[in-house]
Amino acid sequence: MPEPDSFSDSDPDSRPILSLLMPVYNERRTLRTIVRRVFEAPLTVPIELIAVDDGSTDGSNEVLRELAEADPRIRVLHHSRNRGKGASIRTALPHLKGEIVVIQDADLEYDPNDLPKLVQPILDGRADAVFGSRFLSGEYRRVLYYWHSLGNGLLTWLCNVLCDLNLTDMETGYKAIRADLLRQTPLKSRKFGFEPELTVRLAQWGVRLYEVAISYAGRTYLEGKKVRWVDGLRAIGVMIRCRFFDRRFTTHDGYAILVAMRKARGLNRWLLRQIEPWIGSRVLEAGCGIGNLTELLLDSDRLIATDNETFYVEMISRRFGHLENVETVEMDLTRSTDYDRIEAEGLDTIVCLNVLEHIAPDEEVLRQFFRVLQPGGHAIILVPQHPWLYTPTDQALGHERRYEEEELRQKLEAAGFEVVHQQGFNRFGTVGWYVSGKILGRDRLSPGQMRLFDLLLPVAKLIERIPGWPALSTIAVGRKPEKESSP
Repeated sequence: MPEPDSFSDSDPDSRPILSLLMPVYNERRTLRTIVRRVFEAPLTVPIELIAVDDGSTDGSNEVLRELAEADPRIRVLHHSRNRGKGASIRTALPHLKGEIVVIQDADLEYDPNDLPKLVQPILDGRADAVFGSRFLSGEYRRVLYYWHSLGNGLLTWLCNVLCDLNLTDMETGYKAIRADLLRQTPLKSRKFGFEPELTVRLAQWGVRLYEVAISYAGRTYLEGKKVRWVDGLRAIGVMIRCRFFDRRFTTHDGYAILVAMRKARGLNRWLLRQIEPWIGSRVLEAGCGIGNLTELLLDSDRLIATDNETFYVEMISRRFGHLENVETVEMDLTRSTDYDRIEAEGLDTIVCLNVLEHIAPDEEVLRQFFRVLQPGGHAIILVPQHPWLYTPTDQALGHERRYEEEELRQKLEAAGFEVVHQQGFNRFGTVGWYVSGKILGRDRLSPGQMRLFDLLLPVAKLIERIPGWPALSTIAVGRKPEKESSP
C-alpha cells in the first residue's frame, strides 16, 4: 500500500486539488468499476482517492489494497468493524491533501463523469460547497421507488424550512466541499445522518451553496441498497439536534462568535452611529473579520478591508471584491512592512473595532496607524474594557487583555494622537457578558443571544443613559495633528 506521502509537496503539479473520500462496506462487486470510472472522469485537476473499508466481510478490503498497490493516488484506511458512512468520512478527513473534497459512494449510483461540473463552481471561486441534485435536469435518472423519492422530498423540505434554504436534494450522496471548511466542521453522525448533518452545518456556516444537475442510476435492495425507512427518522432527529440543541457548527471559535454577532445587525448599526462623525472618505478597516462592519462602510470613496486570517480576507473579497472602491488585503498589524503597501492610499480614517485587544504589542500597532494616516485623520478604536470582566469568552476569542479607559487614552497619546473623543459603549451588554461568562462559565456567544440583544436594543439604548453603569467597551478617537510632532 502506498505511504500517505505519495504526493510530493515540493511539486505543486503532483499535489491533489480534489480528494475523493469513498466509504466502502461490502461493495466488492462494484469497487473495481467505480475506481476505474473515477480515474477516467474528464477532470483537469490532480486527484487522490481515500477509501475507508468500513468493516467489510465480503473481501472489499483485499480488492482495495490490490487497487492501491497498482495506483499511488489511492490510499486505504480500515475499520475493524462496521461503523457507518459518517464515521468513515471522519476517519478519512485527517488524511486528505486536496483543497476540495467530494464524497464518492462505492456503488455505481453516481456517475463520476459528473465530477467536473460538481467541482467547477468551487474552482471558479463562486461556491464553497456544491450539491449534485438528482431532481434537476440531469442527463438521465433511473426510475425507482416512489416512496423513497417522497421521503427524500420531505426531508429536503424540512431541511429547507429549518435552514432557510431552497435545495432540491438535501440527501444527495454527491457533495463537494472546500476542504478547509470541512476540516473545521464538527461532525458527529456515524451513519446516513451525515447528509442532513453536513447540510445544516453548511447553512450555519453561511457558505455559498450551489446545486448542479447530476445523473443518477439508483439501485434496488437486491443490488445492494442499504438505506431504510428508519434512516429517514434518524435524519429528522439529526436536523432537529443540529438546528436547535447542538449548534456548534465550527471549531473556529472566532468565526462562530462573529457569525453570532452578525445576528445583531441593529447593534452594529447602533455602533456605527457612535463613530460616524469621525469617519472620512478613505477608510482602512483594520481587522474586518467576516464583514459585519464592512458592509456598513461600503459607501466610502475608498475602503481597504484587512485581516491577518486568509480565510476572512478571501470571504470579504468574495462578498465585496467586485466593487471598484473596495480592496481586501491580508495584513499583519504588528508587521511594519505590511503598512508600506497602504501608505500611499491617503487614508483619512482607520477603524479598528474589537481587534487591538488580541494583539500583545498594541502600542506598536497604534504607532503604525499614526504613520499611515494623513494629518488631520482619525483612528477610531473600540476595545473591551474592565479587566474584572475577563471571562472564558475573552479567552476563547484570544483576548490579551481588557482595557481600562485611561489605559487606552494614554497609549493613543504615546503614539502621537490627540484624543478628541472617548466614551463607554454598551452598558446593557455588561450584564449579559458577566452572567454568560462569569456565572455560567460559557466561552462563546450564541446567535440566539445576539438575536435577543437585538430585540432588546431599545432597552439597551435607555440603559446607555444611566450614569455610573459600567460599559462593556470603550471607544476612543485619536486625531493625527495637522502639524506632526514626534510621538
